[in-house]
Parts: sequence; C-alpha cells; structure tokens
Amino acid sequence: MDNPMPILLVPGLGGSPRIYAPVVPQLWRFGPVTVANHVRDDNLGAIARRILAEAPPRFALAGHSMGGYIAFEILRQAPHRVAKLALINTQARPDTPEASERRRGLIARARAGQYHDVLDELFPGFVHPSRRDDADLRQLVHDMGDDIGAEAFVRQQTAMISRADSRSTLTAITCPTLVLTGDEDNTIPNALSVEMADRIPGAKLVIIPHCGHLPQPERPQASADALVEWLRI
Repeated sequence: MDNPMPILLVPGLGGSPRIYAPVVPQLWRFGPVTVANHVRDDNLGAIARRILAEAPPRFALAGHSMGGYIAFEILRQAPHRVAKLALINTQARPDTPEASERRRGLIARARAGQYHDVLDELFPGFVHPSRRDDADLRQLVHDMGDDIGAEAFVRQQTAMISRADSRSTLTAITCPTLVLTGDEDNTIPNALSVEMADRIPGAKLVIIPHCGHLPQPERPQASADALVEWLRI
C-alpha cells in the first residue's frame, strides 16, 4: 500500500499474541503489525499508558475482549492517535457486582495454585457450544495462559474489576469502527456488541455465525475478512 498504517492488536484476558496468529498474515499488507503487551499492570489506565509509550504515533487499534476495555482507555488518553478502531467480542459496560465477585474467586484460586483448573473452567464460555470438546482450542487457551502466567492473570482480573463505564464515550468515537462478535458468545453476549455499534457513529457490526468468544481461531477466515475490510476503509 502507498500509505501503510501501523496496526496494534490487543489480546484479551489470558490471551497472548497466539490469539491473533490466524489473522495476522492477512493484515501485514496494510502495515506493520504489533501485538501489545498488556500483562504488566493491574489497572487499565497504567496498561494503556505503557502501550501508548511503546506504540507508533498513529495506528489502527483492535482490541479483543479485555483488549477492548484497554482500547477504550487508550481512546480516553490519546484519541488523536487512533486512526481506526476494531472492537472484537467486547463491551462498553463496567463489571457487574456478580462478575467482580466471580473474578475475585478466580483470583484466589489462581493464587492458590489452581490456575490451570481456572482455565479449564473458563474454556466452555470461550468457544461456540459445538467446540467445547475441541482439544486444539483447549490447548490454545492453556498455551496462552502459560505465555502470560498466573500472576499476570491476577493483574488482568484486578484491572477489569475497576474498569470504567465506557458507554457515555461511544458517541464521541469518530474514526472508522468495526464491531465484531460471534453469534453464540457465552462470555460477552453479542447484544452488547449491538449496543456499541448502535451508539458509535458509522460503526459496522459483523456477527460471525457458528462462533463463540474466540473468533480468530474459531472462524479465522471470517475474522480476517472482516478485519481486512475494516483496514481498507
């Protein structure tokens, strides 16, 4: 391309660069691709500041799940640096009290040496119901968990408990925006993606069929197609 745009990808909870591996080859032609490090701090403000300090001056930003929460924080801190935005299987709402209480339980178990048990417990909510016996996807979740480690998992859960409500900021987003989700996401229901797309001016909503919370490995071609179309805008 004549004017390549750097692309910054942010994984979700327990995620590592592996989550984007199925789609990255098709993104490189639009510009250099970087996967952000989101494991070093226990609050979203600090996570976003570190990512911005290491990021190009201006970039296309894609955030998956927790990565979407980080993307909203990046927009709060430096909206002028985000040229395009993709929100993948995420939401703009804050944690509910029930969700926060569950996170605290997962934190306690991870600290008690039950980290892989926690990953196994989370797995069914990460994938389409038809893939709950998919050994490769389960292994991917464990491999990514090992990439970041239990201590980083605890920091990420802590950061999400205190995240802000981003719904009031949606109408202020002016860059080209893709909202991507699966039709059977049992972790963040796609109704919350519809909510975001309805409020962000000009946003495009893509709901991938036969897909859960991990569209990149579950439906790689459909995910790549949606991201390529977004980058072409």
